[in-house]
Amino acid sequence: MNKITILWVDDEIDLLKPHILFLENKNYDVITCQSGQDALEVLAVQRVDIVFLDENMPGLSGLETLNEIKQKDGSLPVVMITKSEEEYIMEEAIGSKIADYLIKPVNPHQILLSLKKNLDHSRLVSQKTSASYQQQFQKISMDLSMVNTYEEWADLYRRLIYWEMQLEEIEDSGMFEILESQKLEANSQFSKFIERNYEGWLHGEDKPVMSHTLFKSWVVPELEKGPTLCVVIDNLRYDQWFAFEEILSTFYRKESERPFYSILPTATQYARNAIFSGLMPSEMEKKHPDWWKNDTDEGGKNMFEDKFLDAQIKRLSLNLKWEYHKITSLRQGKNLAQNFKSQKDNDLTVLVYNFVDMLSHSKTEMEVIKELASNDKAYRSLTQSWFKNSPLLDIIQQAQLMGMRLIITTDHGTINVKQPSKVIGDKETSLNLRYKTGRSLTFEKKDVVEAPIPADFFLPRITMSSSFIFAKNDLFFAYPNNFNHYVSYYRNTYQHGGVSLEEMIIPFVVLSPK
Repeated sequence: MNKITILWVDDEIDLLKPHILFLENKNYDVITCQSGQDALEVLAVQRVDIVFLDENMPGLSGLETLNEIKQKDGSLPVVMITKSEEEYIMEEAIGSKIADYLIKPVNPHQILLSLKKNLDHSRLVSQKTSASYQQQFQKISMDLSMVNTYEEWADLYRRLIYWEMQLEEIEDSGMFEILESQKLEANSQFSKFIERNYEGWLHGEDKPVMSHTLFKSWVVPELEKGPTLCVVIDNLRYDQWFAFEEILSTFYRKESERPFYSILPTATQYARNAIFSGLMPSEMEKKHPDWWKNDTDEGGKNMFEDKFLDAQIKRLSLNLKWEYHKITSLRQGKNLAQNFKSQKDNDLTVLVYNFVDMLSHSKTEMEVIKELASNDKAYRSLTQSWFKNSPLLDIIQQAQLMGMRLIITTDHGTINVKQPSKVIGDKETSLNLRYKTGRSLTFEKKDVVEAPIPADFFLPRITMSSSFIFAKNDLFFAYPNNFNHYVSYYRNTYQHGGVSLEEMIIPFVVLSPK
């Protein structure tokens, strides 16, 4: 391993001899010079790992030297050392992206700490993260064998996401592979848990907040606290929320974050309509037959969300001034952003934003998206990049300036599908890759959660002999005809509709303006 080379620039460098000897005894190479101009000449011919730079020097000042260094190599860490505690010098240095700021007199251990922080940071974080996950691995494994309530599953899933995002930041593929296997095992156990408990939730008292109870249980109480913007980002996974949570922290303070459960199928026409109607699918079909469409019906399946919401608000006897907006294109998003001030007198503004859903569907169609979102880390990054540059962020900033409270939530998540499961059905069978409904379905029983009597799951029955099946884990349904082509086309794409932690356990976040 090569020694780390330090360039120390100070017009009184001779007084720093004890510090330099200390660093050389710690196996660092130290190059010294006494002016900014000398430093630039050294950097023109010599590779260094870090620069310690005195601020107050004759000739080129420290700040001037810093600017020259950054123009030539913006990635080279520079630690500013100064006698002055004047605020403007600190601000100038920080604005020029210094690595650290030390006030004279400095002691050798301060210098060593700055070196560790700037040059050994990744290695030290990597070691600490790996060690911490190794300790947690046993606890998560034990919890996996015992977890048996919806609260425990939500907590375990959030812990797995936390470690997934931590381990992705370090260079330890071995630890990451262990976590991936733990996630697979968790999804396998979760599918069994849903198989045992989901139907009971729909008919019993002990149940989580789910799509059809979300508005009444959690949204309505928030409306008593002031004007609210409720954003439903279609197809938003919990890890994607974590990916852009920090962006929002500039404008909003998080008050609460709670997981809830999407109903089955974890598909937009079922789950999002359930949120807005406050009803399960079979109840929507019965009460509002003109608004509900089954899988085999022609036309859009989410065309009446505003009407469903209006009916629910009236049923709950809420006296609200509210508006509903659905954004399915960049143009629509920009138009709403330009005219958002018109929402200022509303008690509730509901915004459905379809970007993440379009992204996941596009991934099966567009090779460029397949490249950009080849795994969960890339998928999160792509979502974060979109959010930073989207009209949605502009809308949220305006809502903050207008003093509106903010709710961020979704209808369901999505999972990267890896393994095919063969299914046979007639031509009327639904097309979704993660759930199927139709007559006389033939399938691998171990691969699915089955609803042989749809009414027991509060699902509509298209024909007298129709049933539903939901794919478990990371499986996707494939027909035996043209099997290999079908599998190669859809493998490693993001799909929803089935049973997995990623699809069913989703965020509900309440924020107040800063």
